Amino acid sequence: MSHAWKIYTLAIISFLVGTSEFIIAGILDRVAEDLGVSVSAAGQLITVFSIAYAFGTPLLIALTARMERRKLLQYSLAVFAIANIIAALLPGYEFLVISRIILALSAGVFVVTSLTVVSALAPAEKQGSAIATVVMGFSAALIVGVPLGRVIASVYDWKMIFGGIGALSILAIVAIAFLIPVLKGEDPIPMRAQLRLFKEPRIATALAVTFFWIGGYSITYTYISPFLLEVTGMSEQAVSTGLFAFGIASLVGSKLGGFSTDKIGAPRTLLAGMALQIATLLLMAFAGHSVAAMFPLLILWAFAAWSSGPTQQYYLISLAPGASSIMLSLNSSVLQLGMAAGAGLGGLAVEGGSLHAVSWIGALGVAVAVSTAVYAFRLSSSHAKRNETAAKESARLAKTSA
Repeated sequence: MSHAWKIYTLAIISFLVGTSEFIIAGILDRVAEDLGVSVSAAGQLITVFSIAYAFGTPLLIALTARMERRKLLQYSLAVFAIANIIAALLPGYEFLVISRIILALSAGVFVVTSLTVVSALAPAEKQGSAIATVVMGFSAALIVGVPLGRVIASVYDWKMIFGGIGALSILAIVAIAFLIPVLKGEDPIPMRAQLRLFKEPRIATALAVTFFWIGGYSITYTYISPFLLEVTGMSEQAVSTGLFAFGIASLVGSKLGGFSTDKIGAPRTLLAGMALQIATLLLMAFAGHSVAAMFPLLILWAFAAWSSGPTQQYYLISLAPGASSIMLSLNSSVLQLGMAAGAGLGGLAVEGGSLHAVSWIGALGVAVAVSTAVYAFRLSSSHAKRNETAAKESARLAKTSA
């Protein structure tokens, strides 16, 4: 089997993982109503997921560093299936919180491991596109999983969604056994060494870009269903259609983001995508009451936001190519912290009775990410010039001594 098919296999499984993570935003009002909690309290299920993911993933990746990659993918999916079954069968808000924590830990290990695997399988010149293909699986969760989940929650019971994901996860374990090759693990990097990476200005600044970019996105996306229902005044069917359109655009944005990274580089791709995201979020703040305006804005926003994901991951790998799994793990952790912060800040806005404000507050977060990215790319450029100068000087001295 070609490497392309192996990469697409992981992308398809990533669809399941992405659906389980993203679906809460699509059915937030249904979950809140069924559990008897407020919309902002239901929104904190995203915060719980993100915090568990952020702090648990680096630790688990360090502990499982030497484990063979295929086995690690299978084990993480087995725990993932159990977590979904808990959400489907056990009643109450508390059990759903427990399920989200277990989901976060297992999903974190799967995501980082799958991205590491595709980076190893793909040729060097196509790593950006390979990463984008797996990210495309998460985008597909927005395209199919979230809107379909919205329909299921409206007609039947939202718990059926998690039961179905749990059953399909078991099939995914079997698929990995037959389709993914055996790949050895990496030498473990202690947590202390991982944290030392934050002392490297280029890496710390690049990770800050992830935090503010996804934080701005999460402020709005966490409450997108209530926003479309209450602020825009969409019908239930229109919300499902809007989420479907959002997902299609995110798929295109993710794929083109990876393609653009390979062709014109990470800096221009990332800055252009975030600039477009800011523009669309601000327009949503002004045109939020118009159904006709919201559909194209949702499409532009999704395209812009998801074009940045594979670009940022590729850029971080390029900063420390010898520790790709750790870099991806740290990026995933910071990404989830950004999502937690965004969901929490959005929750404060909603509690204050200002659901309409989540879009322009999100735009401010992404604006901070743009300024941080400009500084990060300047640091990287200066670092590359210093290395080039040092290499030339070493070569000159070697030639002189010879």
